[in-house]
Parts: sequence; C-alpha cells; structure tokens
Amino acid sequence: MRLNRTSTGFFGRWWWTVDRPTLLALFILTCIGAVLITAASPAVAVRIGASPFHFIHRQHMFLVLSLVVIFVVSLQSPQNIRRLATVGFLVSIALMCLLPFMGIEIKGAKRWLNIGPLSVQPSEFLKPCMAVVMAWIFHLRNQYVGFPGWRIAAGLYALVIILLLIQPDLGMSVTISCMWALQFFLAGLPFLWVIALMFGGGAGLFGAYHLFAHVKKRIDNFLDPSSGDNYQVAKSLEAFNHGGWLGQGPGEGKVKLLLPDSHTDFVFAVAGEEFGLFACLIIVFLFAFIVIRGMAKIWNENDFFTMIAVAGLLAQFGIQAIINMGVAVNLLPAKGMTLPFLSYGGSSLIAIALGMGMMLALTRRRYGHAAAKR
Repeated sequence: MRLNRTSTGFFGRWWWTVDRPTLLALFILTCIGAVLITAASPAVAVRIGASPFHFIHRQHMFLVLSLVVIFVVSLQSPQNIRRLATVGFLVSIALMCLLPFMGIEIKGAKRWLNIGPLSVQPSEFLKPCMAVVMAWIFHLRNQYVGFPGWRIAAGLYALVIILLLIQPDLGMSVTISCMWALQFFLAGLPFLWVIALMFGGGAGLFGAYHLFAHVKKRIDNFLDPSSGDNYQVAKSLEAFNHGGWLGQGPGEGKVKLLLPDSHTDFVFAVAGEEFGLFACLIIVFLFAFIVIRGMAKIWNENDFFTMIAVAGLLAQFGIQAIINMGVAVNLLPAKGMTLPFLSYGGSSLIAIALGMGMMLALTRRRYGHAAAKR
C-alpha cells in the first residue's frame, strides 16, 4: 500500500490527519506492556493455580483489541465522539447504580459486574466518556447565554462521586475530581470558585481519611512506615534497588515471585528490576510525551469543545500513570490503580484505549467543511 499526501482513500485520509507521533508512542507502550505482562504474570498465575500463560494470553488479546479500539475510535468525527461519549456515560452510570446490589466484592470493594463471561468495571469506561460529556456541557454554556452548564456539570460530578464512594473507590474519585476541576478551570471558572474547589478537595480528603478505614490505614502507613504492613511497597523499592541502571535481565527478577499484585499495581517495579532505570525512564518519557504533545496541540485550538475534552482525557491519562508509578516508588500512599497499557486488566485497558482514541479523533487535522462541522 502506497500512501502519499494526496491520498484520498479512507485509510489515507486518516493516516495524514491523525497525530502519528502520539500514535507511535501509544503503540510502543502497548508493546512494552506485552513484554512486562509476559515477565510478571506467570508467577502470579501459578500461585492461583492457573496455567502460567493464563494472564499472558488474556492480556495479549486485550492489547490487540485496544489497538483496534484506538484505530476505530480515532476515525470518528467530533459529532460521533460526542454521541459515543454520551451513550457510554449513561450506560456506565446505570451499571454503577447496579453495583451495590449485583457487584462482585473483591478486597472489600464492589467495583465489578459479571456480564456474561466477562468481568467489567463500569467506572473505567465512565472516565473518558465523562471528560467528553463535561466538555460538551461547558461548550453549550459558552455558546448559549443562560444555559445552566455549570450547575449541570456540578450535579453530574456529585452523582459520579457519590456512586464511586459507595463502591468505595477513592483513587478513581481523586482522578475524576482532578480532571473535572481542570476542565472547569479551563472553561472560565471564577477565581473564587477555584479557591472554593481547593478547600473542597482538602475537606474531601480529610473526610475520606476519617470515614474509610482502608484510606486511613494506607495514609498512616505511608506517613509512618513502621505503623503497619508495608510489605508490597518495601518489596517494590527493593526491586528498583536490585535493578540498578540496566536491570537483572528479562525473566531474572525476583519481585514477581513475592508480590501478589506484580502484574497489576506494581508492574512498574517489575520493569525496574528486570530492565533497569533506563527502561523506567523510557516509560516515563512516553507518558510525558503523550500528555505534553497533546496539550501542545490544543494550545492554539480554536474549538472550545475540543480544547476542554482533550485536556480532560489527557489529564486522567497522566494522573493515573503518576499515581501508579508514585505508589511503586513510595511517593504516594498505596492505591490500586493500573498503569495505562502496562498493567493487567481488560476493563482498564479497553477504557484507556477508548479515551486515547477519542483524543486522537478530536486532535486530527480538519479543513474546510469538516472543520466547520465541529
């Protein structure tokens, strides 16, 4: 297949309008994820009595599916992205309402639903859809005088946070709160409201500390390691120390034999032990590149909706990566949050692919009639 800048075919138009450097960075992340899951998951699978390749086969299937999702979603127009996000947001809210009654309890939290043979976490799909829906609400307020956009956005945000705290899922609540606050700020939030949100966020964390025992325990253990069980974090730090600059070599790490969550929450520690500091820096660079390049592309964006939506999608992507890596190196309290494209997890992987596909679709170059229809 020959592609040049005059190609008018379906694939050719997509190829020359999509942000190819970001697409390449996402593809490299998925390849790194395939390698890390292959290294980290066999020991976990054996511990639970499954085949050593149990997680590998499933994750590789999800990785391929995630690439398909990115491609298909990135083909869509901004109008179709809004429609997809609206439907996804409403379905996710409905499924989250069912969790207290039909959810599967794992480690004291009801975040998953069994839908046929699959276990689905609705809040993962809520994140990217909410970013686009909120951007559209702020856009309508900016476009039509008297439209109560801020009140609608605040009401939907409150509903989402209540549903998340019922599960409970504080990490997801923090991620969505940061994303929503950033979008609200970019939409023209008055400075007094900014101060109010800052105090509200602090009050929310203070309340969570006193209301949720697991939150209090994790924060106490982070502030005073001698006050409780820090086994996983301690082993994670040992893994980075053992890895050094170049790592122990593929398959030579020991942390995966000791950590129950080495293929999910602490996959970054596996990367540090087996592939070393240089590999970890490459991973950090890829996440930073995707976020910074995306933010740079909307710096001079004339479309209000696109600017707010892309900022929200990139914020949640970057925040999730920071939280996971921060926990692995003991810079943040322990929190069960996956590292995008690298950790095991079907719902998380497909939902992140959905968000990145939306981001690529909204940042594609459009000219003439296509740009006017935004």
